[in-house]
Amino acid sequence: MMLVTGGAGFIGSNIVAAVSGRGIATAVCDEFGSEGKWRNLAKAELSDIVHPERLDGWLEKHRDQLETVIHMGAISATDATDADLVLRTNFGLSRYLWQWCARHGKRFLYASSAATYGAGERGYDDDGSPQALARLRPLNLYGWSKHLFDRCVARAVADGEALPAQWAGLKFFNVYGPNEYHKGRMQSVVAHAYPVAAAGNEVGLFKSYRAGITDGGQKRDFVYVGDCVDVVLWLLDHPAVNGLFNVGTGEARSFADLIGALFAALDRPVRIRYKDMPEVLRSQYQYFTQARVARLREAGFTQPFKSIEEGVRLYVQHYLSQPDIYR
Repeated sequence: MMLVTGGAGFIGSNIVAAVSGRGIATAVCDEFGSEGKWRNLAKAELSDIVHPERLDGWLEKHRDQLETVIHMGAISATDATDADLVLRTNFGLSRYLWQWCARHGKRFLYASSAATYGAGERGYDDDGSPQALARLRPLNLYGWSKHLFDRCVARAVADGEALPAQWAGLKFFNVYGPNEYHKGRMQSVVAHAYPVAAAGNEVGLFKSYRAGITDGGQKRDFVYVGDCVDVVLWLLDHPAVNGLFNVGTGEARSFADLIGALFAALDRPVRIRYKDMPEVLRSQYQYFTQARVARLREAGFTQPFKSIEEGVRLYVQHYLSQPDIYR
């Protein structure tokens, strides 16, 4: 049996679709709320659903059957301000699950984030050593909470503590794709822009506030969610692989390129307008992210990542433009 925390969320539900599709008994731990997250799982066969408040007892009850915990559950809003809640969810729960898996010999894969790199002035090398991680400076509370757990893992490994049977932290870059619709303002730019572009209107992008970077020239490593799932599946198929890994394409592309790919997928001319960035974002805005994927490749993952042209076209034609937009 496999447990996916945050399994009704964006990346989590895509993982659930893939592993349950393999015939693996899959349980989900999540809060469903009223945002329609249940639709993300409507096509999946689930062995159980557990509320986070019942997780302790559920783990003990299913200790013998459970083999793997895939921990995607988190408060992922980059503008979150309730530090106690974010730390309790993103750090405390992660640390508890890590220790539980180490104690019982279970496998543990977890979501980290490219937000741990901050402005990127120290690069995007997924060196998981305590010394390398100590140099990073996240720009927001979310990034810091993820970084804090990465450092906790690095210290446990370096000090020779008991470890899960397999462990891997995945530093996801800018992920887009189906089942992100419940995320509101935290949806990808593609999801936000699709209805505007599909109607033939101008898509708004932020102006640049940095010399040498044009409006719309801010760059991210945009990665399709299906490629992220492929990394998870590969890790499940290679239980001897452990480590902290970037999950991105390895190629930074501009927001203008991304919107160009969206209009191309719609077979429409590109229409972009540039708008002021809210002042609250300007001091913590990332102008460039690009995954260094050498460690993942060295570990043996050889599958190619989709370009934004490929990924956006797939997203638009197979999901956003269809009556059923869910995976």
